[in-house]
Amino acid sequence: MQKATPHPGYPAEEGRYIRGNDASPVAMAIVLNTDGDKIPRELEKLVRAAAESGAALSGTVQTPNIGFEKMICNIVGNPNIRYLILGGPESAGHHTGEALKALFANGVDARKRIVGTDASHAVLHNIPPEFIQRFLQQVSLIDLQFEGDPEQIRKAVWACYQEQPVSFRNYSLSDPGPFPAP
Repeated sequence: MQKATPHPGYPAEEGRYIRGNDASPVAMAIVLNTDGDKIPRELEKLVRAAAESGAALSGTVQTPNIGFEKMICNIVGNPNIRYLILGGPESAGHHTGEALKALFANGVDARKRIVGTDASHAVLHNIPPEFIQRFLQQVSLIDLQFEGDPEQIRKAVWACYQEQPVSFRNYSLSDPGPFPAP
């Protein structure tokens, strides 16, 4: 399968992630519900499981505003990424997992507030609407939130790599190739 070359500045944003295989069709986002200097080993294992299994990017996301903006910028910089796996716990204060699911289900309103979430700061002020739209067109969400087994993360990443569709839980997954827009 032909793969695309990521944008020269990819990944554009710094953060708590591991860069893996740029040709990979998958990125991993683990909800972080603690301070960045107190990341539990269980969450580190999930991040590493995705990266070691071949994800393009695997890391934590803490907030549904700046955290999402950084994640969106990094993902749209690589047209090979077609899936985003959501994992980890929920953040009681930020409702990060809920907000990400709402973004995929409902998008944003005219003020760039994520529709359908109770998260108090779920507004994507700092990125253009075109980035948000591109992200939602380019990427499909695989919801493994509350999954604590690194082996399930590995299986999800593996399924995204397949040339022919395979069943993984309630998903039919395969690598569709790079997003067909510059």
